[in-house]
Amino acid sequence: MSVGKLHTTPIHWLGGMIVRPVEAVGDFVLFAWLTLGWTFSRWPRSSVIWPSLYQVGVLSLPVVIITGAFIGMVLAVQSYDQLRVMHLESQLGAVVNMTLVKELGPVLAATMLAGRVGSAIAAEIGTMRVTEQIDALEALGANPVQYLVVPRFLGCVLLIPLLTIVADAIGIYASWLFSTTVLEVNSHYYWQYTHQFVTLFDVSSGVFKSVFFGAAIALVACHRGFNARAGAEGVGTAATQTFVYSFVLILFLDFLFGVLLSQISQWIYN
Repeated sequence: MSVGKLHTTPIHWLGGMIVRPVEAVGDFVLFAWLTLGWTFSRWPRSSVIWPSLYQVGVLSLPVVIITGAFIGMVLAVQSYDQLRVMHLESQLGAVVNMTLVKELGPVLAATMLAGRVGSAIAAEIGTMRVTEQIDALEALGANPVQYLVVPRFLGCVLLIPLLTIVADAIGIYASWLFSTTVLEVNSHYYWQYTHQFVTLFDVSSGVFKSVFFGAAIALVACHRGFNARAGAEGVGTAATQTFVYSFVLILFLDFLFGVLLSQISQWIYN
């Protein structure tokens, strides 16, 4: 059998389907480990980290505000129809705000930021890879991970939780305003049931998860940018893969921490 035919056998194809994902996961883990090592060993200079903080935080505020507002109003509309059947519409605030701060606020905010921040980081670093700017940094003796990845990683880890808090606050206000003015829910009962059922643990658990969402977005974006293929198509593919992989990883982390935090909540309150 010739070598060309050997590479097209079903066994070779099946082996490639198994080996390639394992190699990709291993390469990503090593990249994340290297990033964490540089993050804790040397803090980047202010002239390097401030642009990343501005890009991740300030420029994302309009997207986060709009997302949080519509999340709150949509939750109010959908929950009101269900609670009205059971004559429990006065408890709308507890249902909406608990869902918002625990799940939908952090997840949807992180998803929007994966599209805005993650894709931009992947395209930027991917362009630097294609134009050999990363190779030039290495030739000058600078470590590309320390100079390019660590500031963006810190920007996402530090500011995405703050942006999640902004999204939660805007969503709570928008849901209250819509519920009291359009759905005619009593404002007193809206806040009374919110205060009764939404705990500090619910709020902090959503913010806690967003820290890992931010880390996942930054690591996936930088890893895809570093491994971008040559040409405009390669950079575009890196940006697309960043959003898809980040979204899947966000859902996985949300499930993982949801189970863990649920057990912790039962242990605390029981």
